[in-house]
Amino acid sequence: MLLIDLARTSTAVAADSARLAKIRHLAESLTRVEPDEAEIAIAYLSGELPQRAVGVGWAGLRDPPEPRLAATATLRQVDDFLDRIKAQTGPGSQAARKALLTELFGALTRQEQVFLSRLLRGELRQGALNGVMIEAVAKAAEVPVAEVRRALTLRGRLPAVGAAALNGGVEALRAFRLEVGRPVSPMLAQSAASVSAALARIGGPAAVEWKLDGVRVQAHRSGETVTVFTRTLDDVTAQVPELVEAVGALPSRDLVLDGEVIALRPDDRPEPFQITSGRVSNRTDVARAREKTPLTTFFFDALRVDGDDLLDLPGEVRHEALAKVVPAELVTPRLVTGDAASGEAFFKNALRGGHEGVVVKSLLTPYTAGRRGAGWIKVKPRHTLDLVVLAAEWGHGRRQGRLFNLHLGARDPLTGGFVMLGKTFKGLTDELLAWQTERLLVLAEGPVDHWAVTVRPELVVEVAFDGVQRSSRYPGGMALRFARVLRYRTDKDAGQADTVDTVRALMF
Repeated sequence: MLLIDLARTSTAVAADSARLAKIRHLAESLTRVEPDEAEIAIAYLSGELPQRAVGVGWAGLRDPPEPRLAATATLRQVDDFLDRIKAQTGPGSQAARKALLTELFGALTRQEQVFLSRLLRGELRQGALNGVMIEAVAKAAEVPVAEVRRALTLRGRLPAVGAAALNGGVEALRAFRLEVGRPVSPMLAQSAASVSAALARIGGPAAVEWKLDGVRVQAHRSGETVTVFTRTLDDVTAQVPELVEAVGALPSRDLVLDGEVIALRPDDRPEPFQITSGRVSNRTDVARAREKTPLTTFFFDALRVDGDDLLDLPGEVRHEALAKVVPAELVTPRLVTGDAASGEAFFKNALRGGHEGVVVKSLLTPYTAGRRGAGWIKVKPRHTLDLVVLAAEWGHGRRQGRLFNLHLGARDPLTGGFVMLGKTFKGLTDELLAWQTERLLVLAEGPVDHWAVTVRPELVVEVAFDGVQRSSRYPGGMALRFARVLRYRTDKDAGQADTVDTVRALMF
């Protein structure tokens, strides 16, 4: 298959807002892929690379060569190029990557260049989320959606599962088994505004557990061998020796456990997420990093214990199995209750301890890996700020011609200017997109180019976010986590926006 075929499919998917139409476009494309290209096609259409990352940044994508007029590049050829780019290491690697990237982009048409550039930047926002892709794979392979979901639970990567479905049907999907040493996609949680609302949605007694702001981990043990994976299924065994030692000391020699590692201060309050994340990603001097920033392990679920697969069992049964093999100090604090007042009190206690909130879990639900099942519901306090729009990026697909991705800034009383804290396109309805495009174009400063528009800092927007993290990407040294637009504050001017001091106080 040619890359242009996927680029055209991506454009069609982005332009069609209906879920069923997106599924139809994707499925039609997948029916035409060659067997050895299926994983590549599914990965690309899902907005990811089979290589995860290839070491190409924004600068390398800024000035592509002149495009070709005719499309000739196949998926396999593009994937091979990306393998070669990723393989460049050591002195001269940056120049080598740039040369290969230029050669690759020089073999592409303009539409292919745009598609691949967005893919490499992680910005292929076309609405082909996991759920849509799962249904598209099922439709293309003519297999039940439930079979694809089940296989994904056990294999963890949709491109691999999708390729199996396309090439081998139901029989190939049923060949997937829970294997110690091979990670599965973690079960995810929906959201609710309060513990009371979460309990009402579940409809009975539930487990209320601390939601830690750590790194999600999946620990596998087979005999004396312990392997640890992150939420993204990356192997981090060498970076988390504390967890490896803790699992190695357990009585069971055949385990798959779900949990988190987190860096705690001497008073047991959590360090900022960046501290934990930085420690887990540190590959250079792990012993020294461990001494400086020790990690604490908490487990909250068991997927396999002593050879028994527990995925399909109720949450209460899985937790009983967990408690039998894991000491209490390694188990995430929890309360089982159907009483909203008790649950809210537990939630407030978690917040007082510096944690993110709680997860309310059904006692009956199985482990639905890779999905935001109704059985797990997270509850977090909502932080809001009034910030100023500094710029906006043009949208694409069905948002073509609309100013979309907002650059957000806080007021700096010392300089009288504004400090950028990040970007967001979340929470913007079609009506709001139309309004903000018209308003921001009036406020435009300088030329209006094809990428972004810088505006006079006058428009105040109220955003909700999950927290503030350290960031070297922005001049203030911090960035908002998961920011989303609530409303525009037309009743406020820029001088009434929140200050960088207010934002900084939320980080510590």
